[in-house]
Amino acid sequence: MKKTFLLSIFAALSLSAADTISGAGASFPAPLYYDWAHSYNQATGVQVNYQSIGSGGGVKQIEARTVNFGASDEPLDMKKQEKIGVYQFPAVIGAIAVAYNLPELNGKELKLSNEVVEGIFMGEIKTWNDPKIAKDNKGLKLPAKPINLVHRSDGSGTTWNFTYWLDKISAKWHEKVGLGKTVEWPVGMGGKGNEGVANMMKQTPGSIGYLETAFVKQNNLGMATLQSAEKTWVQANAKTIKNAAANARWKANEGFFEILALEPGKETYPITAATFILLPKEKAADNKKVTAFYNYGFDKGDAAAEKLGYVALPKATTDAINNYWKANGIK
Repeated sequence: MKKTFLLSIFAALSLSAADTISGAGASFPAPLYYDWAHSYNQATGVQVNYQSIGSGGGVKQIEARTVNFGASDEPLDMKKQEKIGVYQFPAVIGAIAVAYNLPELNGKELKLSNEVVEGIFMGEIKTWNDPKIAKDNKGLKLPAKPINLVHRSDGSGTTWNFTYWLDKISAKWHEKVGLGKTVEWPVGMGGKGNEGVANMMKQTPGSIGYLETAFVKQNNLGMATLQSAEKTWVQANAKTIKNAAANARWKANEGFFEILALEPGKETYPITAATFILLPKEKAADNKKVTAFYNYGFDKGDAAAEKLGYVALPKATTDAINNYWKANGIK
């Protein structure tokens, strides 16, 4: 026992900087990055340490150069990329769900219109049996209980994408709240990270919030059916997320800046989002370690992505990313 313990300590101490990669940022893709990191470590011996601290924290850490890579669900435009001296590329695509904890529904479908989501998050619709909710859910017995709203408390790319969608579908939201990684929420209580929101919702019957779909599934929460850009009813699944991704217009010379919310199509999920990796331009050697890890994820990680509820990038996009890495000497 003592010998094994000492060998474990020696192995840990003998890891060189070349054997480790550090990253921090978005909680949206964290379950997938953990999965890829485990597989990559088994395949190569390289350890990837990822901190799920929110997109705002990820941008701050890469700006301060305290990690090898930052991760953000809010894409940075070229002006911001140049200001902090980073390369940017997408890593995976997912969706943000309007999640809820209503055991009374026994897994039955719950439809929430744009008007209703706006009303709930503005604090104007206060109970689950409100006539505006009942209107689109005929035959569904809605409980007469208060709606407990949960939102993010930290700087979050999930918040940015969710409020981007709200800002586009609601003139009232645009005027009174707006979009950002942090906003002044009219109502609700805050949780840190997708993990914190999910945990708070699990403990709060009658709650509603916004979460990356992997966290909804992991925590057995409900996922509302929403309205597409064409006002048809759509659920978040591989098909409807891929339909949004198919409309992406990735441009390497713009650092792959792209927003996937409200892409057209009757079967296109409205709050689809890509998540992005940020690399410091001056650290080519370290960047090659990071791109090797993400290249492994692109080549070997599609099954893990789909199992967790994400959608892998199209091959044409990963080919463009590889060319972008080569052009900048980071592969």
